[in-house]
Amino acid sequence: MLKNFLTVGGWTMLSRILGLVRDQLLAAFMGAGALQDAYQVAFRLPNMFRRLFGEGAFNAAFVPLFSSVLTKEGEEEARTFARRALGVMLLWLLFLCVLGEIFMPQVVRLIAPGFLQTGERYALGVSLSRITFPYLVLICAAALVAGVLNGLHRFGMAAAAYLAFNVVGIAAILFASPFLPNVAYAAAWGVTASGVAQLGLLLWAAHRAQFGLMPLWPALTPRIRLLVRRMVPGLVGSGVGQINLTVDTIIGTLLPSGSVSLMYFADRINQLPLGVLGAAAGTTLLPVLTRHLAAGEHDAAHSAQNRAMSYVLILTLPAVAGLLVLAGPIMIVLFGHGSFTEHDALLSAQALRAYAIGLPAFVLVKVFSPAFFARGDTRTPVYVGIGILVLNFLLNLLFMKPLAHMGPPLASSLAACANVACLAILLMRRKALQVSGIEQFRMFKTACAALLMGGLLLGAQALLAFPSGLSVRILWLGSMVGLGAVLYGALLHVFGIMNAADILARFQQRLRKRRA
Repeated sequence: MLKNFLTVGGWTMLSRILGLVRDQLLAAFMGAGALQDAYQVAFRLPNMFRRLFGEGAFNAAFVPLFSSVLTKEGEEEARTFARRALGVMLLWLLFLCVLGEIFMPQVVRLIAPGFLQTGERYALGVSLSRITFPYLVLICAAALVAGVLNGLHRFGMAAAAYLAFNVVGIAAILFASPFLPNVAYAAAWGVTASGVAQLGLLLWAAHRAQFGLMPLWPALTPRIRLLVRRMVPGLVGSGVGQINLTVDTIIGTLLPSGSVSLMYFADRINQLPLGVLGAAAGTTLLPVLTRHLAAGEHDAAHSAQNRAMSYVLILTLPAVAGLLVLAGPIMIVLFGHGSFTEHDALLSAQALRAYAIGLPAFVLVKVFSPAFFARGDTRTPVYVGIGILVLNFLLNLLFMKPLAHMGPPLASSLAACANVACLAILLMRRKALQVSGIEQFRMFKTACAALLMGGLLLGAQALLAFPSGLSVRILWLGSMVGLGAVLYGALLHVFGIMNAADILARFQQRLRKRRA
């Protein structure tokens, strides 16, 4: 599981780094204003579908069913099921896409009510949304093919294909902009073109795995109906975080112009650890839990889930400490260029700190949700999710006036904490989550190590003030990040969480095996 976790996490990290480059180009060319706000709203809908289906509900419903059919009935039956599911999905999504294109003005009014105050943002938002909306068809089909590859335990190519989203997006911004009205149109066309590239790569990977997936004519067989029954509630259950972010966007359009942009760039930095660790944990844990539970190995399932919790907390908690301490320098160095001013970067850093507070909760939701899905229960996360959506909306209304662009991020973070607490309590009551006293103490020591590292980093920042000049700032930030990593590693060793000598010995042993 750890090997697959690192494989998916590694490819996702590379994708996130390329996504950071793409976002830097968007910030430099469009800044934080009406044009950027309109593009981000146009990007929100297909991006939400990407995360819901690519990392959420469809994967949670499809992979256990596909793995079960593959194990019990053989490869041919599993292939038929996947092809039938692809046919049903394409028919439904094409219908939804046509409706979306026709009624896009009404859709934009719903997700960006603040745009109605200025006709320019509204008209541009409608035009850009019509360009990006077909991406949902492509990415949902790609999610099914990726689910097949994950079910076949070919995690690498399924994760690597998502690189195409950012590679094509960067190319569109750099090379298509001169031929279109502005950069926002180029970025929007890049979104849809990337969907074509992603689906094509995944279909090619499935063909190489000798698992071709030509869609079959739609038919609601009993197995397809079971898939739909599991998937529909899972859209809310596993997608609460994404729906909450959409609520944040709706509230953001009612705030001063540029607020949506400030929140977006803050969320992009928050998504580096969240996307890497959350996607890796959820993607690799679900098949493992399903396999153990199908075999009646309940102790092994508990052990796998506890290991996943331990992995993500060891990597997430220091990220929280680092983001809280270094949010300002991070945003200035990464985005404070071109049309995105240093003042914009500092405002966005405030939103980043608010998002970072909820980072462990956002990631743990990805760990706890598979525990329900692997047992065929997609209803419980729905009921929890509905309550969390209501809580997030109420918190947004409470915070939007006094906290402005910090309000929606803080509301999402607090809602995520409530979400993970509810899921954990329900799992413990069902004896589906059993964390020993030793594991709990280990997690407590991890939190203490991250907190102490953050305090030491804050002291170092006070002694070495943030300099001026981009090259010196990059060096300063890199030094601070490196110092934080060294301090945290040393503290993990001192607290007995990880043994540096053992890790080095295992690395050398792995290196010798590869050379041999």
